[in-house]
Order: sequence, then structure tokens, then C-alpha cells
Amino acid sequence: MQMQEKTMVSDILAGMNGELERYAQMIPQTDNKELKQCLKQFRNAAEQGQEELYQIAREKSYYVPAAQASQQEIEHVRSLFSSSGL
Repeated sequence: MQMQEKTMVSDILAGMNGELERYAQMIPQTDNKELKQCLKQFRNAAEQGQEELYQIAREKSYYVPAAQASQQEIEHVRSLFSSSGL
């Protein structure tokens, strides 16, 4: 049975998100500047590809993002982080 396009796009996006998470974990853990730069380049390319696929998914209504946060919600989150010293 063939996978439907929507399912394939969703699976690819999930894989790309996992890849980005792994880069986020690896980059700060290396002291090798050359390796760190290489990982950042891979991450940037992965982010670009993820963004392009995300836009296609939105155009085809395969993905519907959550509603935009209100200014009050944004300020609340900002206050949580500023009060915790982050």
C-alpha cells in the first residue's frame, strides 16, 4: 500500500525535526571549533529544508499551525523567563 502524500510529508517533517534536535544537542557539546562550525552548517541547511517543506505543507493544508499567541500571553511567558533569571 502506498503512503499518501500528506502522511509522507508529515513523516519527513518529523524526521527533520528530530535531526534539528540532535544538532541542538551536539553543537554545544563539542570543543572542536571546526566540528562545531560544520555541525552549524548542517543544522542551517536542515533548518532551511525543514522551513521549505513546512511552507509546502501549509500551502496544501497538510499542516495547520496553532493560533497566534496574544500579546498578553507573550508578556506572561516573557515575565516567567525574566523572573527566573534566564
